[in-house]
Order: sequence, then structure tokens, then C-alpha cells
Amino acid sequence: MARYKFIDTNPRFLPVDLARQLLPGTFEHALNHLLDHELDLAHFDARFRNDDTGATAYPPAMLLKVVLFAYSQGIVSSRAIERACQEHVTFIALSGDTRPHFTTIAHFVSTLGEDIARVFAAVLAICDREGLIGREMFAIDGVKLPSNASKHRSGTRADFERQATKLEAAAQAMLTRHREADARPVEPDLTAKAATRIERLTRDAAQMREWLATHPDDRRGPKGTIRKSNRTDNESAKMATGKGVIQGYTGVAAVDARHQIIVEAQAHGTGSEQELLLPVVQAMRGIMGKESLLTADAGYHSEANLKRLATMQVDALIADNHMRRRDERFATQERHKDTPPVLHDKSKTAATTATVYQPHDFTYDATARTCVCPTGKSLYRKGGAIVTNGYVGAQFQGTLRDCLPCAHGFATVEPVFGNLRINKGLDHFTLRGRTKVNAQWQLFCLVQNIEKLAHHGYAQ
Repeated sequence: MARYKFIDTNPRFLPVDLARQLLPGTFEHALNHLLDHELDLAHFDARFRNDDTGATAYPPAMLLKVVLFAYSQGIVSSRAIERACQEHVTFIALSGDTRPHFTTIAHFVSTLGEDIARVFAAVLAICDREGLIGREMFAIDGVKLPSNASKHRSGTRADFERQATKLEAAAQAMLTRHREADARPVEPDLTAKAATRIERLTRDAAQMREWLATHPDDRRGPKGTIRKSNRTDNESAKMATGKGVIQGYTGVAAVDARHQIIVEAQAHGTGSEQELLLPVVQAMRGIMGKESLLTADAGYHSEANLKRLATMQVDALIADNHMRRRDERFATQERHKDTPPVLHDKSKTAATTATVYQPHDFTYDATARTCVCPTGKSLYRKGGAIVTNGYVGAQFQGTLRDCLPCAHGFATVEPVFGNLRINKGLDHFTLRGRTKVNAQWQLFCLVQNIEKLAHHGYAQ
């Protein structure tokens, strides 16, 4: 019988050169070189007062390496990051085997504030130096992500007043019944349960009254309309998405069309896209050129926005709400108006339909089994035959060299959001308050930009 060497997958001690674990061309290698040799992190020094006395602090560069690499792997929890720093060799290499505690990591991320904005700007300057920013066209869009807030605690002040009154009335009614039952024999367990219930109702009502006292005014929109507040995170917003209603923030990104570098990233506690356009454009003025063109979808269209952009002398293409009525490619959209809204029934998956090109727009040769797209580019066959409901089909896909520069696509922002949300798993915020969430959104976007640097040969 053949004999084989024993393979120990759980060795206790290994002679490992940590620096050699960061292979050139990888995200972690680019990240390590960036933070050790390119970025000036002296502004982090103001956080500490341990020049003469006190314990030594973890270097901000090391914490940034660990956090950004964890985010690139879809690890957002500070406890999970701490565990990875103890068990995963790449994390051990980035942290120098220092094993920061999860409370240190959580505090670092939640207090980044303006510090991460400076890091974001510095990385953007390096992307520009490496020739990754074209300045010909910028696309602006947003993605709605849930945050660490309960949507069930949303409402106006009037809603909370009614809820507090109902809780107080329920507690008083239970207390009255409890006192009336004191003269009758009652099981001890039932008495304890009733007392616990009364205590909980009273406590919830008191907490709601306290919140109302500390928030004397309703949240208002730009036009003075009342917006729902949230007792968990009052700067977040309840927003409808394709997957239901969430309580969270809109992460807005401005993306350069050449290599999909994110040039501006902001998080806002509102689902109204119209009021998010100008703050992003204003922040982009330093990177835009005279010939730069901005694009945005219909959600950002308003007369006020167009007038302001004209005053700022910014060239922009923003779709309006009637664009599809004028575009012949959407001539068949009326047939979809009878379908229920996306939030109507979550148990059923809505059928996907092509919004620009239909199957008849492609040229398919069944004999040669080739396919040509509407722009005349040959597509390559992907995978084997596909059988759906008894029909045999084939799947074709275009090459990057043809699809990326294609004028029929304009898919500039959506692939970025797809990379962050699907590939990286960065699909929710873990913090509360716009300042903290804004910093975390910039961390998410830094992952995209550093990955682009790594893919284009940075630090190799």
C-alpha cells in the first residue's frame, strides 16, 4: 500500500517572513506600500497626548492597513477584524503581529472624521499621478445602504407623542388590573410577568418622552416639509429601495469615466437625490477641468439644479423624467405600467427586461454559433448550453476592450457600486450619525481606488 507524507494543516510554529506574504500586484501589497511610503499621516498625531507620559499607541498606518484590507475582504465587524489579526497570515503581516483589540479598531473607525478625508484626497492625488483620472467625463450616482438604526423607530414628533401616550395608558391599565387582582389569589409567575410587562411599558414611554424633550423640532427637508425622525439615529432616513424599505444613508459617488476612480464620496441621510447633486459638484470643482462633462440620471434632475450648474459654468447631461417618452428605445415601456410596484410582493422575483436593447437587436448566427452586438462588435460564447423552461439557449459576452469605451454603455458608476456591494460585500454601514457614516463610506470608496492602483501596476 502506498505511503504518503503527513500534511499538518494546523502547525503551531512557522518560520515566516511577514513582509514576503504581501505579494506584488495584490491589493495588500499596494496598500502596504501606499501607507508606508506615500502618505503623510502626521495629522493623526493630534489624537494622542503621550509624548512624555502614557502608553504607546498603535500606529494609525497599521490600523488603516488592517481596516482597509478587512473591508476589501468584506469584513466590517471590529470583532471579526480582531480575530483575523490573530489567525490570518496576511492580517498578521499588515499588523506586524500586534493584534489590536476590537475596541481599539472600533474607536479608530468611528473617530476618523476629517482624517480619512485627507487620506482619500492623498490617494486621489496618487491616482492622478499614475494617469488613472481622465477628467473627460464624471458620472454621479448614489446607492442606498442600511445603517445601524432601526426603521421601526422612525416617525414624526406627533407619531412619537401618540406612541408614548398609548404606552403610558397601557401601563396604567395593567397596573390597575394588577392592583384589583391583589385581593385574589394569583400564581406567582403571572404576577411577576405582569410586573415585568408594566415596567417595560413604563420604561419605553419614559425613553420616548426623554427623546422628545431632547429633540424639540421635527426634521425638515429643503422645502420645509416634515421628514421622519429616527430615535436610534436621527440623521439617517427611511428609504424605499428595490429590496424593500431600509433605514440608512445614501452613499453618493462621483466616478471618473477613464478607469472608474471615485473622485468624490459623500454619505447623506436622505433618499432625495435632487438635493445631493450640488454638494458633490461643489466638492469636485478642484479636480474638474474646463472641458469636463458631468452625467447623472433623472433622480438628480430639477430646474434649480440646472440653473445652479449653469451659474457655475459646469457642463452636465442630466436625464429628465420625460426622457424615456422621447426615446424610441423605450417605446414599449407602457406595457410594464400594469405590473405591481417593486415593494408590492417581496415573495415573487420580478422578471428582468432589457431597458436599452432587445434580443432582436443582436445578430445571431445559429450555424456558426456567433453573435454580434448592435455596435458591430463580435461577442464570445460564455459557458455551455443553457436550458430554460425546455428551451436551449446560449450565453454571449463582450470583451472589456470593446465594452468599456463603448459610447452606448455609459456604465460608469454602476460597476463601482456592484464591485463594492457584491464583490466586496460592503452592503451596509455599521455606525450611527452622518459624520461617522460619511467616514465609513469614504473607507469603502478607498477600497475601490486602491484596488485600481494595484491592478494598474502600482508599487511593482
